[in-house]
Amino acid sequence: HRQRILLLFEKDEELNVGQIAEVSTLARSTVSHHLKILREAKVLQSSKRGKEFYFWINREFLDEVLGAVLEYIRNET
Repeated sequence: HRQRILLLFEKDEELNVGQIAEVSTLARSTVSHHLKILREAKVLQSSKRGKEFYFWINREFLDEVLGAVLEYIRNET
């Protein structure tokens, strides 16, 4: 489910829980739970605007982590 949530984001797009829940088969509370886990893992960033939290992909973190994985794989071969 978390992978599906991540694939909803277009480049530089910010989505709130309601927008994600609308296109998901999951309940809003379940979407919120998955977003919390993704945020705690630093895969997503968020900010509160009014009553809603908006989420976006943490590209810097993913670039760093995935770059390290690629470097590890290349050095193992």
